Amino acid sequence: MSTMQTLTDAGLTKAQITGGDLPVNSPIDGSEIARVSQTQLAELPQVLDRAEAAFQAWRQVPAPQRGELVRLLGEELRAGKEALGAVVTLEAGKITSEGLGEVQEMIDICDFAVGLSRQLYGLTIASERPGHRMMETWHPLGPTTVITAFNFPVAVWSWNTALALVCGNPVIWKPSEKSPLTAMAAMAALERALQRFGDAPEGLVQLVIGGAELGDALVTDPRVPLVSATGSTRMGRVVAPKVAERFGRSILELGGNNAMIVAPSADLEMAVRAIVFSAVGTAGQRCTSLRRLIVHEDIRSGLVEKLKAAYASLPVGDPRESGTLVGPLIDAGARDTMLAALEQARAEGGTVHGGEAVEAVAGGAYVSPALVEMPGQSAIVETETFAPILYVMGYQTLDEAIALQNGVPQGLSACIFTRDLREAETFVSAVGADCGIINVNIGPSGAEIGGAFGGEKETGGGRESGSDAWKGYMRRATNTINYSDELPLAQGVKFDI
Repeated sequence: MSTMQTLTDAGLTKAQITGGDLPVNSPIDGSEIARVSQTQLAELPQVLDRAEAAFQAWRQVPAPQRGELVRLLGEELRAGKEALGAVVTLEAGKITSEGLGEVQEMIDICDFAVGLSRQLYGLTIASERPGHRMMETWHPLGPTTVITAFNFPVAVWSWNTALALVCGNPVIWKPSEKSPLTAMAAMAALERALQRFGDAPEGLVQLVIGGAELGDALVTDPRVPLVSATGSTRMGRVVAPKVAERFGRSILELGGNNAMIVAPSADLEMAVRAIVFSAVGTAGQRCTSLRRLIVHEDIRSGLVEKLKAAYASLPVGDPRESGTLVGPLIDAGARDTMLAALEQARAEGGTVHGGEAVEAVAGGAYVSPALVEMPGQSAIVETETFAPILYVMGYQTLDEAIALQNGVPQGLSACIFTRDLREAETFVSAVGADCGIINVNIGPSGAEIGGAFGGEKETGGGRESGSDAWKGYMRRATNTINYSDELPLAQGVKFDI
């Protein structure tokens, strides 16, 4: 299928993908596949005006009715799943099943948000004063800016947008400059849902395409009470203080340096499968990718041999081809960063298996996944490299392993493979892993939408997707209602006049 056919099947027009000022290159072969128009900084005041006007109207729409729009979006995504998944593969380089999986994730969060639209409830709280009732109410917060990264170009937007919409908030979406086409295709699906919905305010969801200057303007504008930003820790260090300076709210999903502990009792065959997918899936370009493997010394050498054999068998190539498991890195810069990290690992005492450039498709940044045996948790191991590098270290006691897991600045996802109940319970306890996602006998990657997604420390502390993450998109009010004929004060205070 031609590139133009792939894009038009996803709802994009020729006019949208030609003649703009931002070139878009496919990581598959490095070729330019489109030129899209960027949003000019001078246009941003109108974007914000539309969002504010939309908020005034949308917050008055009953939440279950807001959920109806999200239900329609889910239907459009179901109908266009293959077409949108193909654009994800074309623009982000994911293998076909992962591109389709990303769209399924969008569908799943729509289903979740539809149910949520009837469950935006608060607590009823016992009052110490006779004839009084206390309760919580939750209200829409306001226009929400969503800044997304190239590696999950549409799923992360859907996590935020589905929740923001049912909570009563308009959305302004700034995608990565490396993946604007998937954003435009997702917006085409939303436009179809809006047409079917029929009575949504103009400017309810808007797409802006551009660079850091545009993002900075959105982050610093006081008309945007909530900024949800996904990207590097470096990006988060810029965004967080600017939002905080104006007393805004931020949901930050930043770096991950995720570890797996493999205990002596582990099912090694299952562990190998989990390790390979977690470390190699999406060419190691997930925030939840497995980057550190902490293995008990009694089984370390045997597990490494199994992994070396598994890594040697991995098909690297065009992600559209059946059988490919490892597609390209996003660009040549990512490949160069990976190769530099491997050189540093060697300098720090590491033994590298794999990690060579692969001429899979001319023009694409393809590499063989790297397995690196390290003498300890050195500086490069503590640094997240967004590529398929897996550092292997040994341990003797569980306490030592947990200390290694926690001994990095990031705190997104962690897991342990063990059949020992005491080890498993210790790992998920308060003295165990310090991450936002902690798993037992499953890898750190591939989270379901039902749970809140996010992490601690330099991962940013934000939570998106399931559980009660919706509360981040709303403002809470505590209400006290006096239905008595008296006016008692709390804490027994007397103030008679």
